[in-house]
Amino acid sequence: MTEILHPVSRRVRRITLDADGVLLSGLLIEPSLLPPRAVVVAVHGGGMRAGYFDGQARPGLSLLELGAGLGFTVLALDRPGYGLSAAQLPEGQSLAAQSMTLHTALAAFARRHPVGAGFFLIAHSFGGKLALTAAAAGAAEETFIGLDISGCGHQYAIDLDELPDARSRAGWRLNWGALRLYPPDTFSSTRPLVAPVPAWERKEASDWPDMITDVAPLVRVPARLTFAEHEGWWRHDEEAVASLTGMLAGARAVVDRQPYAGHNISLGWAARSYHLRALGFLEECLSRREVALKSTG
Repeated sequence: MTEILHPVSRRVRRITLDADGVLLSGLLIEPSLLPPRAVVVAVHGGGMRAGYFDGQARPGLSLLELGAGLGFTVLALDRPGYGLSAAQLPEGQSLAAQSMTLHTALAAFARRHPVGAGFFLIAHSFGGKLALTAAAAGAAEETFIGLDISGCGHQYAIDLDELPDARSRAGWRLNWGALRLYPPDTFSSTRPLVAPVPAWERKEASDWPDMITDVAPLVRVPARLTFAEHEGWWRHDEEAVASLTGMLAGARAVVDRQPYAGHNISLGWAARSYHLRALGFLEECLSRREVALKSTG
């Protein structure tokens, strides 16, 4: 069957990376002047694809265009089990395997493209679980500048025994929230981005509250976590936030809230605001690095 390709922003091109035999598809944009200041790696959530970060419903929503305009390369990847790799990995991969695949793919990317100061992960929902898992892996401090994660916590706000399918009415409500939070063309323009959730992800969704207790203490790079004002999947009250940042003590984690947004922040009216905040956190991480280098020099 011929794949329906969703439209992309100007100057964005499609890319394929070979991660030790696993072929990952994705979207790439590079700044006008190379080398880039750094590479932003955008990692989508469950049931979506890389184009989640290249919103087309209104000008200004695309993380890819915004990042390139600020001097960064932006690489949005289809996670294992999505896009090109869906036929090869129909069940997807475990988070541990996805982490290895991501590290391998980024190493392959770095052999062919300039990466500036290194890689900075911007991740959404299930992609946030991958970002934390990948950052907890060995030598991650040498690979990642930092993490900016939206729509991913550690305590579900719903009953674990009743986790809805992403395509069910309850799942739709949790993923999107109120229609007013999104431009009117959002749901037609994102139709080609919606994809089945692989079996591995459905299983590990319920396992995550236990898994994160092992993952979080190993994260040593700066991390910022954002919860939408109308986030429904995760608890983000003061008690839950304090528990989460305590688990991520080694990451110097900060938690932010995005007003006027539902779970799928990067496709809503608040997308540009969120992306500017995420790239602002990248700027802070780069400044922190410069100060540290001068202090040790």
